[in-house]
Amino acid sequence: MVDSYGAALRGPRVRLDADAIRTAYGRYANSYDSWFGMVSHPARRAAVAAVNQLPGTQVLEVGVGTGLALPLYAPEKRITGIDLSRAMLARARTRATELGLRHVEDLLEMDAQATSFEAGSFDVAVAMFVASVVPDPQAMVAELRRVVRPGGKILIVNHFARDRGPMWWVERAMAPASRLLGWHPDIRMEHVFCAADREGAKITDMRPLGLFRLVELSN
Repeated sequence: MVDSYGAALRGPRVRLDADAIRTAYGRYANSYDSWFGMVSHPARRAAVAAVNQLPGTQVLEVGVGTGLALPLYAPEKRITGIDLSRAMLARARTRATELGLRHVEDLLEMDAQATSFEAGSFDVAVAMFVASVVPDPQAMVAELRRVVRPGGKILIVNHFARDRGPMWWVERAMAPASRLLGWHPDIRMEHVFCAADREGAKITDMRPLGLFRLVELSN
């Protein structure tokens, strides 16, 4: 399968691994909230609002980062957050403690592609801005399907590369720097979701300017 410009859709051009991700987000930990937090704030609020409207209380937040979303969850939701970056998790734990967030049950260092949770542990899983970070996003989706109960929901918010136009060229130009950036600018829907997932998904463009999209899957 190829895109409109003849590029193969085998996957992002540069592979990431756990060490590259830890290194990049160790650098970002102290400044993440001020730059990416601002850009992603509308999409983050909308995603958590969607979680709050879903039935069930047990919520897994994948890639919890510095915990920017934690204060936004409804009090009745019970939140478990995971992240691969110890530096980011340290800030999330500080945030939860300082704000007295009693609905946050645990914040754990864990690989989203292979968690230690039992099958069906959660009613909802939400992964915000993570699909372009993990080495194998389809493995992450498969793992979320395992840990979310049948009938539960999986919500994934991410930037997905365009099919054409000026932004496509920018994303392609940035792709070789993926290891330094700690994420894949050129990740596509097809890299994350199989055909059946894409056909059954509810997809919503999110602010600002449709930079992010919310993909909701029924488990």
